[in-house]
Amino acid sequence: MPGLFPAVLPAAFEVRSPASSANLGPGFDSLGLSVPLYTTLRVTPQTRTEVVPLGPDLEGTPADESNYVYRAMLLTAKRAGMTLPPARVEIETEVPLARGLGSSAAALVAGIVAANELLGRPLDDATLLDVAAREEGHADNVAPALYGGIVVATLDKLGTHHIRLDPPAHLGVTVLIPDFELSTAKARAVLPNEYSRADAVHALSHSALLAAALATGRLDLLQHAMQDYIHQIWRAPLVPGLSDILEEAHKHGALGAALSGAGPTVLCFHDTRHETHPLHAFLSSVMKRNGLEGQILDLPIDTQGTLIRTL
Repeated sequence: MPGLFPAVLPAAFEVRSPASSANLGPGFDSLGLSVPLYTTLRVTPQTRTEVVPLGPDLEGTPADESNYVYRAMLLTAKRAGMTLPPARVEIETEVPLARGLGSSAAALVAGIVAANELLGRPLDDATLLDVAAREEGHADNVAPALYGGIVVATLDKLGTHHIRLDPPAHLGVTVLIPDFELSTAKARAVLPNEYSRADAVHALSHSALLAAALATGRLDLLQHAMQDYIHQIWRAPLVPGLSDILEEAHKHGALGAALSGAGPTVLCFHDTRHETHPLHAFLSSVMKRNGLEGQILDLPIDTQGTLIRTL
């Protein structure tokens, strides 16, 4: 049975969780990084529960306890064996929905962290990560959303384990965010049930090389390390122009390119010491050839992860 409310409720507070890009090519369901687009919750303890989605991006999302953020808060209370106190929960987001930038992970992590704060922090960060990873089914988005930076993470019956890396010097991110949605369920449905030994070895070797290159700052290896046969070739028909970007982005200044999460956003690494105009021009031309519209953003890698601030 759930326990009682915490003895002392906190003052109103804000939780901010970043967007994330998962997989980075071969690191399927195990590697990701965070970028500075945020989902923000403002939580005010009061005598009744209110869930208030704000802004056009959250139009149509539930304004009651069935909201995904509030359901995430209940997961924390259940794990802690406590009852979630009533509160007003205001939700805003800069993370584009269903675009492969971890919008659900940012909402999930923000809700889990907010509930832990509301309950008096009964759970440590490792447990919060485990709660989030088990809800998502993998840790590649939720780990960077929680910790920031670049994170390698595993999830199995023994627990959730991770290593966080600070971004290498001069590593920047360019994202192409098309103006159409692609559900994770649809993107997963096109994947095969079985892979050849050769494809498995390719994935293992390239994901290991990618993690090592990011850990040691070997930016020159990213183009080679980010090759993938596990998910990107199967999802390419769902994202017009993806194959062209994966094959040619390095000719226009990209250090490497990958489908961001399940897509349709595409991530390119770049060297921040160099201009990104040629890369932007190339990405724009790919969109134009395929009759697409969208936005292209140069972003740093967020290194702070989820933050809590008293209001």
